[in-house]
Parts: sequence; C-alpha cells; structure tokens
Amino acid sequence: MSLGTSIEWTEATWNPVRGCTKVSPGCKHCYAETFAERFRGVKGHPYEQGFDLRLVPEKLGEPLKWRTPKMIFANSMSDLFHESIPDDYISAVARVMVSASWHTFQVLTKRSTRMRDLLSTTLRFAATQSHIWWGVSVEDRQYGFPRVNDLQSAPAAVRFLSIEPLLEELGSLDLEGINWVIVGGESGPGARPLKKEWVLSIRDQCLQAAVPFFFKQWGGVHRSVRGRQLDGRAYDQFPSRVVSPVPTPEQCNALAAKVEPAPRRTRLAGTRRPSPNAAGLSSVSGPSEKSI
Repeated sequence: MSLGTSIEWTEATWNPVRGCTKVSPGCKHCYAETFAERFRGVKGHPYEQGFDLRLVPEKLGEPLKWRTPKMIFANSMSDLFHESIPDDYISAVARVMVSASWHTFQVLTKRSTRMRDLLSTTLRFAATQSHIWWGVSVEDRQYGFPRVNDLQSAPAAVRFLSIEPLLEELGSLDLEGINWVIVGGESGPGARPLKKEWVLSIRDQCLQAAVPFFFKQWGGVHRSVRGRQLDGRAYDQFPSRVVSPVPTPEQCNALAAKVEPAPRRTRLAGTRRPSPNAAGLSSVSGPSEKSI
C-alpha cells in the first residue's frame, strides 16, 4: 500500500500485481512502465525486474491492515484483468476488496471483455458491492467505445470511465449506467495534445446526464504548467461513497490472517521484456516489498 500518490482522483494505491503489456494507443506513453523501467536491475528495489508482469501475493492482505478508510486505486501499476493473471488470483484480490468494506476500491482496466465475463460469473460476489468501483479506460472511439459497452453489460454496482489520455473528439457518449467520468490529457515526454473542445463536450454530456465529472489535468510535457482548471474552476466530483464500520485492530488482523498464503511472487510466462539485466529469469525473489 502506498499512502502518498500524485493521482488526483484517489487517496492510496495497492499493487498485488505489478507490470503489464501494451494493448492500445493509450498505452504508448504508460506512466507506470516509465517509472518501473527506471529501476530495472537495481538490486532490492520493488521494480528490480522493471515492468515485467508478476504477482506479489505478500501484498494481498495490506488493505485489511489499514484501518483508516481510503479510496484505493487497485493495481495502479498493472491491469488486474491481464490475460496472464490466473482467475484464482483475481478472485483472491476481489475477496480482499469485499472484506475491506470500510475502504472504497477503484479498479481500472483496458481488458474489459475479461472483466465483464468474470464479473458475470466468478466475481459476481464482488460485482454488486457498492464500495468497489469498476472502470474502463477510454482513449478514443475505436478502442474505448467497445470497453464502455462491455462495462455497461457487466453487473457492476458502480461503473466509471477513465477517459485518459483523451486522444480525439469522442462525439456522443453513451452514459447509460455510468456513475462517474474522469477526463485528462497525456503528460510527460512525447505527450499528445488535448483540445479544450473535446473536454467541454464530455463535461456538458455528464452535466446533462447527472454523472459526476472529474477533470484530472490538461497534461503536456510539464503537466503542472497547464494545471487542471477548466473554464476557471476545478471539477472534482465523485460518486457517493459507502460508509461502513471499521473493525477493531484485532478484527483487521484476523481478516488479514485469513488471506491464504501463496507462492513467491512470480513473473508470468511470456511477459518479460528483453533486457541484459533480466535475461533468463523466470521468478522473482529477494527482499520484502517496499511501499509501491
């Protein structure tokens, strides 16, 4: 668990999985990959293996030990529904989220078909929990709109769209069954431009549909220069959050103890990036994980 995060729409991050692979244009300048690859080969660092996809089962119980209610972005450094993550591990993550009901969890994916299918079957027990918000990334019409359709077909209690990085005019959005919309531009080196009229169109549609709207940033190479105000004001709207009683420290420890032990965190087959520092590795061992 990481208490400090620069992501404006959450309060903490939790990464029982790390690493990912690219699936669409929105992944081109992935912030998580850029961060992780800086530390490839740095012995003892949580990202010693860079952005290679791997499970981190020792992180599973963390939210159960954190008693202060938080909005938690689950897998900010990965995608929970990546095709190489086993169903039973995804279920283990979902069971922790269900148990830690005093928190609000935000789950975001680009693998919307798998999320829809699992929420309709194996993860049905978690889909209907109002403290777990299920979202999809939307960067353009070609890749984003099918994800929206998948999300709308899933039996989720709370659904949200992360329209970031917004790469083109989306036109008319189908917001039926959508409970929250985040919009933002791309940031960092090579950032693709965001046009104001694209953002205003989405904002106006959200206002008309009474959907909470959150404008994250204009982006750019130096995102702080342009800030995050739209027409002279900040848009920081959220869906209503569920308030649940917080267990005692003893109860929290007991819940954490129920998380089944799992094998050492393992890099998943076929997801390793070529690197002279990582050649030939098939599993990860070493010091305990840090906060990321």
